[in-house]
Amino acid sequence: MTVTHHVRVHRSDENLAREDQLAWKIAEVAADPVEVEQDVVDMIINRIIDNASVAAASLTRAPINAARAQAFRHPVSTGGVGANLFGAELDHRTSPEWAAWANGVAVRELDYHDTFLAAEYSHPGDNIPPILAVAQHTGKDGRALVRGIATGYEIQMDLVRAICLHKHKIDHVAHLGPSAAAGIGTLLGLDVETIYQAVGQGLHTTTATRQSRKGEISTWKAHAPAFAGKMAVEAVDRAMRGQTSPAPIYEGEDGVIAWMLDGKDAAYEVPLPAAGEPKRAILDSYTKEHSAEYQAQALIDLARKLGIENPALRDPANIESIVIHTSHHTHNVIGSGANDPQKYDPTASRETLDHSVPYIFAVALQDGGWHHVDSYAPERAGRADTVALWHKITTAEDAEWTRRYHPRTRMRRRSAVASRSG
Repeated sequence: MTVTHHVRVHRSDENLAREDQLAWKIAEVAADPVEVEQDVVDMIINRIIDNASVAAASLTRAPINAARAQAFRHPVSTGGVGANLFGAELDHRTSPEWAAWANGVAVRELDYHDTFLAAEYSHPGDNIPPILAVAQHTGKDGRALVRGIATGYEIQMDLVRAICLHKHKIDHVAHLGPSAAAGIGTLLGLDVETIYQAVGQGLHTTTATRQSRKGEISTWKAHAPAFAGKMAVEAVDRAMRGQTSPAPIYEGEDGVIAWMLDGKDAAYEVPLPAAGEPKRAILDSYTKEHSAEYQAQALIDLARKLGIENPALRDPANIESIVIHTSHHTHNVIGSGANDPQKYDPTASRETLDHSVPYIFAVALQDGGWHHVDSYAPERAGRADTVALWHKITTAEDAEWTRRYHPRTRMRRRSAVASRSG
């Protein structure tokens, strides 16, 4: 069964015991020796392949070249054999934190790997590069790797189910730092105390604002989760050397919840597996068909269907306006409700266009498909008839779509809990 933990802010004079802190509860889950069930093992293998595939498709792109160049400036650290970078010679290795960095950028660059959406947003496949890098460096076997990845997915997705970050303009990788640290702790078979310290450091060093996904979106969008993974590797290393972390990192009166999230009167109900319960969260994650923000997937399908069935819709001269009624998230993050003029700018970055429903809908409508490179090319974005059509497209929040979206995420969780409790 799943245990729901009530998490609130505590005054310093309340002396919240570490055993009652969320970071400790996360560490207990990570240290639990429970085996990974076969259907979860199969899905982890799928996700490793998916990550490697989307990374391979991005290897010639500038952010990856920069990250790889940085990584290879650093020699293999002592205490292990180093870790590989996607696309590099197998005997050309670097230290695990820098492999986590370079591979994390490669996995994230095309916005093409797996996703999980609930109270917060996430790409839980971002856990794989840091955990895999440490496994390679330390010579861990496949069983240990699978156990580490299962923990990374479980912790990030359980935090995503319960704690909203974007409402307070905190980037979603704040859930990734703790989850990757916990996953590495499982991989290495560390004790609860050490993982607890690493989780606290992982969170403390990875809280950043969502400006990286607002306005003119930069190449940092791909680097942000890689940075969180790198920090997780370093956090575990520090914790293994006996170094401690700010605590209570979530519940403290000057902690993350009190000053970055819902404030000193806030409370969250965070679900985590009970002792001995298999970690199955990865089965609730899902991959993408198209290289675009997840909420745009169905809109790409709709747009290409409309264009194929009625080609006249591709000509802006035949369109007065297109209003897409959708959920709160789609309207306010990647739709016209974001109030970002850059989402209508034909010279905008690929990262910005990836978060523009009006642009994505216009191109998919005209082209009858979507391509991870060609659909974002400057010449494609700047085509006169596309710009004309694009500027006629807006979004509107529809209360019914928002209502349907949130119960759907809760229903997935209830279904998962029921199957686990038998």
